[in-house]
Amino acid sequence: MIGRIVGTLVEKSPPELLVDVGGVGYEISSPMTTIYDLPPVGGTVTLFTHLLVKEDSHTLYGFIDKNERALFRVLIKVNGIGPKMALAVLSSMSAEELIGNVQDSDVSALTRIPGVGKKTAERLIIELRDKLGQAAKTDLFSAPAVLRQVQADPRQEAEAALISLGYKPQEAAKAIAGVPVDAANSEDVIKAALKSMLRQ
Repeated sequence: MIGRIVGTLVEKSPPELLVDVGGVGYEISSPMTTIYDLPPVGGTVTLFTHLLVKEDSHTLYGFIDKNERALFRVLIKVNGIGPKMALAVLSSMSAEELIGNVQDSDVSALTRIPGVGKKTAERLIIELRDKLGQAAKTDLFSAPAVLRQVQADPRQEAEAALISLGYKPQEAAKAIAGVPVDAANSEDVIKAALKSMLRQ
């Protein structure tokens, strides 16, 4: 997994970037909120990245900070929300605005995002609340609190690790769901999930 890229910005053609790292050019897709904060071409950039591996492609997504990357990772797990739409969501509003709209169940605000209709907006609200965890159900529902939880969620880290090991997303999710909720960290969750899958 490529977690961070530091290099020279060679091209900027939103939403695509080309970053030179030691003579190797990395093509990276980024939301506009990240692109707005980048230096001019020729400047040095640091991007927190997410590598999406499919049978026919490897696509690298880059974000200005870990908060944006954390939300991207949550968004692409929402039913019907692929990486392109996740980038559109993050390009249209800040992390704080997105979390606030989910908190307020503001369907109309979400439908202003290109490609998001009423049904998709309602699904986003329902599933995003669920995926953001307990913070969404308390008065701790604020961008910093929720994003800290997303970044530190050992179950999400464990699920990503299992997928990177070659397990299908459905298999990984099912195995993680069967792990006791008191597992302390991602390593414990992975160990328990692997044991469970090996017994099947």
